[in-house]
Amino acid sequence: DVTVSTPDKPPPKPKPEPPQPVADKRCWRTFGGDPQRSLARTAASLGLPERKPLWTRGLRSYIEYPPTYCDGDLYVNTFEGATYSIVAETGKVNWRRRVGGTLPSSPAIDGPRVIVASQSGTVTALDREKGRVVWKVSTGGKVESSPVVVDGLVYFGSHDGRLFAVRSSNGRVKWAYDTGGRVNASPSVFGGRVYAGNYSGAIVCLDKDTGREIWTTYSRRDAFRYDSFYASASTDGQRVYSVARSGRVIALDAGNGDVVWTGRVGGLGYTTPAVDDDRIFVGGFDGRIRAFRARDGNELWSKWVGGRILGAPVLIGDHVFFSTLERKTFAVRASDGDVVWQLPMGRY
Repeated sequence: DVTVSTPDKPPPKPKPEPPQPVADKRCWRTFGGDPQRSLARTAASLGLPERKPLWTRGLRSYIEYPPTYCDGDLYVNTFEGATYSIVAETGKVNWRRRVGGTLPSSPAIDGPRVIVASQSGTVTALDREKGRVVWKVSTGGKVESSPVVVDGLVYFGSHDGRLFAVRSSNGRVKWAYDTGGRVNASPSVFGGRVYAGNYSGAIVCLDKDTGREIWTTYSRRDAFRYDSFYASASTDGQRVYSVARSGRVIALDAGNGDVVWTGRVGGLGYTTPAVDDDRIFVGGFDGRIRAFRARDGNELWSKWVGGRILGAPVLIGDHVFFSTLERKTFAVRASDGDVVWQLPMGRY
């Protein structure tokens, strides 16, 4: 039930990647910033942004997931189905491409390609320079999962319940694994393993090269129901962290899938945890951002900001940034949760 297609006339061979600008060697190639979806860059001491935007660019539709970035360009999906390449310095649009379907995900940057997932059931590779289609994979369900590329393989999940690994060069499927439940979450990759949660309450761990199951752990909401996971699983290599839609925070042993600890956020839980050393940061629909100690789940602090937190927090330097559905964006100190900056815009 998978179709792989390429254009009748292949695009010109991509030019070699240009060297990264000397002034900015940072790249944020996938949702979460790295394959383990850590959502953390503690060494990036950027401080706090000014409250006045450098530029603003309207993109005709709302943006549910953040852009990715490398070599001075942003790549961002809009819900109405367009992917944009934008100059980060000025906001100038390099190109715009519609791949079909709505796009509630972040594109992944892989060398000369940008990988875009769509709820039309496709994952498409675009040429980074011009936005031309390189290849397209059609699955048996919607794809809401933000792709990630490791060692030439693109990993993503589908609403048909499968996790896929396809070749980044041509879209050929290397393996597909049926998790037994709808996959909205973005898989994380670390140490030769792939981790992902699904709507049947399972977090699965697979061999990244073969798709062989290493372990599967189910999380129960109560005696009669299993949890469901929209949030992606993030990992530090020792433990795997996620938040169920019920608000249950769970940490599993990355080696064998055993439950190490559980916690809670108030209300619904949709935020992928940001992971740093011995802390994780999680938001909830109760309007609170929380820090838990990674090794044992002890709640280090909790800060109420008065808005439902749906999008994932991100840790940059000493500050945790996040937005609320009430259209405010905050930065809190990672050490104690005190609010040090806010902006009257942002949502997801």
